[in-house]
Amino acid sequence: MSKGISRRELLKQTTTSTLAAITAPTSIVHGSQAIGQVFPPLRPAALGIPGFHAYISEQSVCAGEPVQIHVSSTVPYRLSLVRLGPAIDDRASDEEVHRFPEQLPQAQPIRPGSCLVIERGLPAEFLQADFATEVWIRPFLTVEPQAVLTQASTGGDWGLFLSESKELCYRVGTRTLLKSEPLPTLKWTHVLLVGSGGKVSLWLNGVLSREAESIDSPELLAEPLVIGALQQSDELSQFLDSDIAQPCCYQRSLSAEEIKQRFEAKGLKLPESGRADLLGCWPLGEERGEEVADYSPARRTGRIVNCATWMIGGPSFDGRNVARYGDQYDPTRDSLRGHGLRLSSDDLYDCNWAMTHEFVLPADSRPGLHCARADFELDGLARVYFLTFLVRKPATASKAPLLVLCSSSTWTAYNSTPFMKNLEANQRWFASTAGGVNVDGRAPAYSCYMNHRGGQPAYQFGLRMPWPVAGPHVLYSEPNMGYSHLMRGERFTHVWLEENGYDYDLCFDLDLHRDPGLLNGYQSVLINGHSEYWSTDSYRGLDDYLRQGGTAIVFSGNTMFWRVSFNEAGTIMECRKLDNRIGGMTHANVGELYHSQDGKRGSLMRECGMAAWQNIGLECDGWGGITPPEFGVYHTEAADHFLFLGPEPVGLKPGETFGHAPDGDVPRAIGHEWDVRLSRLKSYTKQTPANFSWPEEPGGIVTLARGVRTQTHALDYFTEPTTAADGTVAEMIYWERPQGGRVFHGGAIAVGWALSADPKLQKLVRNVLHHFKVPRRDNS
Repeated sequence: MSKGISRRELLKQTTTSTLAAITAPTSIVHGSQAIGQVFPPLRPAALGIPGFHAYISEQSVCAGEPVQIHVSSTVPYRLSLVRLGPAIDDRASDEEVHRFPEQLPQAQPIRPGSCLVIERGLPAEFLQADFATEVWIRPFLTVEPQAVLTQASTGGDWGLFLSESKELCYRVGTRTLLKSEPLPTLKWTHVLLVGSGGKVSLWLNGVLSREAESIDSPELLAEPLVIGALQQSDELSQFLDSDIAQPCCYQRSLSAEEIKQRFEAKGLKLPESGRADLLGCWPLGEERGEEVADYSPARRTGRIVNCATWMIGGPSFDGRNVARYGDQYDPTRDSLRGHGLRLSSDDLYDCNWAMTHEFVLPADSRPGLHCARADFELDGLARVYFLTFLVRKPATASKAPLLVLCSSSTWTAYNSTPFMKNLEANQRWFASTAGGVNVDGRAPAYSCYMNHRGGQPAYQFGLRMPWPVAGPHVLYSEPNMGYSHLMRGERFTHVWLEENGYDYDLCFDLDLHRDPGLLNGYQSVLINGHSEYWSTDSYRGLDDYLRQGGTAIVFSGNTMFWRVSFNEAGTIMECRKLDNRIGGMTHANVGELYHSQDGKRGSLMRECGMAAWQNIGLECDGWGGITPPEFGVYHTEAADHFLFLGPEPVGLKPGETFGHAPDGDVPRAIGHEWDVRLSRLKSYTKQTPANFSWPEEPGGIVTLARGVRTQTHALDYFTEPTTAADGTVAEMIYWERPQGGRVFHGGAIAVGWALSADPKLQKLVRNVLHHFKVPRRDNS
């Protein structure tokens, strides 16, 4: 075979799969930023997904703007846009905004898997002289064949591979020339393959592992060098579940002493850059983005497919040694941290489907939560699919007195199974942290609560993905109880406000992150539901608004708990969670908590210098069960407080309960996650780390009521299990902040749910709105 012939010319095939009937766009999207030219001209192998699945380009749009929908469906369907109506569980109350013509099947595949592609691969004669390839790898837990470093050759696939049992294999075509002992998982191994004098040798951690006679050395084809996957025709497969560090390629052999020195350098020392025989070296020092620079004179620039994960450190770094508390550590000043890149066979953050439907919303569209609703039949059963999005007022419209924040980042955080099996038309879904059941076990199934399939901690989450967990009928309890903590749970507050004559605007978490100044001009801001995931910009935006004299009403529990960030395009949310006892990631460590998007410390907000109690007066102290007896109620503390007295007398006495249905049953307010004052949380804390100094709780906080549950388990300030004295797991407060602004905080997720049923809580909330200068339409 002549030198330089493209493998595509040899292996070009025609795909006939029905599921791939509509191909992905010709440009590849990495991190949701389209590249002007096709670079690299490879993409992960297509995976078909049966049934109906969809996402919207922008989850929050203004009236007058287009709603752009991307659908993959293997069945005919009817698609409409609806504004959710006042009857939360009655679809007949939804208002149809637009109906599209009935659609035929139009399937689009997904293409999961991350790797590093070097478009200009190694030269054809690379194997016909002395050569060496080097890479550090830290494999994760998948049990299947995977590619480490590969390029196509005249003899077939060439390179290093991992077997199902983690044996490192040197392979040319179908022939395995070398096979090592199994490599350890979750531990770095230095790998160096050397070809010299008619032999090939494999070195692990500076020691010769295997050696064999070389066979006739094939020529490498004019194809990319791929690190972490195998090129097959124009697609990539056998993705590597592993961390990688400092891959290098040499057109010379390395001596035993050099190999030992390379191992002992732990990825901190680069080869000599001026040598012409250094054909490529990728230090991975970028720590963000998709382009990877080549340190060698060859300038073989690489590009990451499907994002991968930065900011994990290299072989010299043990993130477990970084202190959890205190702000002394700075990854940019750690000379021993090194650099690595984490690859996952299920990395996917943008389906990159062609847009299939577009509708320009009228400029006078009613704002509010909407859904794209698809009705179809699958396996002989009627099915329905809801895709949530928000319609906001045009930017030029006047603001309502009240802004209600939807906890859309939390909805994203719980999106564990974006490609779940379609539900029957009347089926209600109990959405645990594990999500539903994916249509294919190979489809991505990770979230802020689930690791990647290989056990890699999940730190990034795409917004251009299906979002079934954010549907309007998703429960977090048995159907007869009717409790929700995601989108449906927030609707009780929305409906109550509308029924009581309060004009309000809605925004998503990403809207506030993008423009923290949008709070200005509102009389009050209402933080609603399970508002658990906050960005630095949103946190500071709320604090600035309050400092200027604003007011905040908080109907949330577990509030401002985890820090998130977003990429510039607003298409990927990053969240690095420590401690799997509290919903953090298995295998995460403190040293990995620094975000790639902004370089700042992640995990708990209060460990990032942005404690919830400093902003809104309360801090999370845990969560509990979701059966009716486990949900608690408020016990009145300050019955003589002005918020209880008028303009509507609430009529509560000290110790009297409220925040429940009139008969005392559900809906109840104190579930299933809650917040308390810093002083109470401190009293629940039995041990304090040596390097931690307790801050002083600010003045001006008044406890209006205690949220009491029969079960007294909670978490202390350091997330250790503790007991809540007398069952008080939540507090309702009024706070006149010394730094400016006023806050009413209910301290539990289910406040809005209880508001829908408790006349006393309703009177109290009307009083709060009155004193926060939020008028009703009848001016009462």
